[in-house]
Amino acid sequence: MSTSTFKKVAVIGAGTMGAGIAGQVANAGIEVWLLDLASEGERVNALAERGMERLQDPDAPGLMSDAAAENIHLGNIRDDFDQLADCDWIAEAVVERLDIKQDLYRRINDVCRDDAIITSNTSTIPISLLTQGMPQSFCERFAITHFFNPVRFMRLLELVRGEQTRDDVMEQLDAFCDQQLGKGVVHCADTPGFLGNRVGVYAIQCALHTAFEMGLSPAEADALFGRPMGIPKTGVFGLYDLIGIDLMSDVVKSLVNILPAEDDFHTVAAEIPLMTTMIANGQTGNKNGQGFFRDVPTDNPDITNREVLDLSNNEYQPYTRLELPLALQAEAQGVQVLLDDDSRYGEYAWQVLSRTLCYAASLIPEVGTILSRSMMP
Repeated sequence: MSTSTFKKVAVIGAGTMGAGIAGQVANAGIEVWLLDLASEGERVNALAERGMERLQDPDAPGLMSDAAAENIHLGNIRDDFDQLADCDWIAEAVVERLDIKQDLYRRINDVCRDDAIITSNTSTIPISLLTQGMPQSFCERFAITHFFNPVRFMRLLELVRGEQTRDDVMEQLDAFCDQQLGKGVVHCADTPGFLGNRVGVYAIQCALHTAFEMGLSPAEADALFGRPMGIPKTGVFGLYDLIGIDLMSDVVKSLVNILPAEDDFHTVAAEIPLMTTMIANGQTGNKNGQGFFRDVPTDNPDITNREVLDLSNNEYQPYTRLELPLALQAEAQGVQVLLDDDSRYGEYAWQVLSRTLCYAASLIPEVGTILSRSMMP
C-alpha cells in the first residue's frame, strides 16, 4: 500500500486531539469519518458535531479551507461503525483508559479490512499493553501515532512501533504522515510517555504543583511559565485548559501506573483536591467553556469578559493579563534573567527548570538510545 492508496480514514474520538487529526487528514484532501459515542435525543452525533465546531473556530482554525471541511463525515460508533470496513487507516483517539481502548480494538478487528492500519493517539500507554490479547494479525499492523495539540500547527509526530509491528506498516505511516500530513516524524521505542510526554508532562506537573505550593495565581504562573522560559505563551494553567483538565488527569494517572516506583515523576503526580472538585463540577477547560479561565458573555455579542479562578476558594474573578517586568525582560534577554532574580518569581523559575532538567538528565540512558535510533538514516 503506497501513500496514494490512503483514500479513506476513520478517527474514533472527537475530542480535541481526535478532531484535530481528522482535520489534518481532511486538509490533505482525504475522506475522513470522525466518530464518537452516540448521544441521546435528536442530535445523535452531538459529540462529533462539537469536534467539528472546534475545527471551525475562527480563533484557532483546524481546517485550511471550506473544501477541507467537505472531506469530513460525522457519525457515531453505534450507527456508523460499518464505515470502518473499507478504511485504509483507523486512528483511535479516545480517553486514556486501557480497558476502553482494548474493547474498541476488539470491535475494530471484527469489521476492518485485513490490510487496514490501526493506530492509537495515546500519549502514555505502551503498545505491549494496548495490544494485549489481540491476535498477531492485528498486532502486526498496529502502531502509535502520537500527534501534538494543535494538530494543524504542531509539526512533531511521535511514531511508535511494537515488537510485532511490520516494517512496511511503519514505512507507510512514516511516508503518509510526512508527505501528506506535513509532520516531522520522530521514531520512538515503546517506552512510557515516549519522548515528548515523558519530560513534557513532568515539566507541566512540576510547574503546576510548584505554583500551588508557592501560592502563585494562574495569571502569575502563566506569565512566567511561558515565553520567558522559552515555552509557548499558554502557560501551565492555560495549557491545562487547552488540553482538558480531565484528560491531563488521565494522562498523569496512566504514567503513575506505568512508571517504576523510584521514578521522580511520582513526586509531581499527586492529585490536587481543588482540581478533583473542578473535574466533578465540569470545569474541565476550554472544551466545556470553563476551567482555570472562562469567558463570560456580555450584552454585546462580540465581547466577552475573561475571568480567572481564585485557587483559594474556587470562585471566578475578573482577569487581566499580567505584564510582569521581570517576565518581559526574560522574554527579551533570556531565561537567565529569571534565574538570577531573588524574588519568589525567580525562585519559581529555578524550581521548575532545575527539577525538569535534572529529570531529563536522569533519562539520558533510556531516552538517548531512542534518540540515536530516531536520528539514524
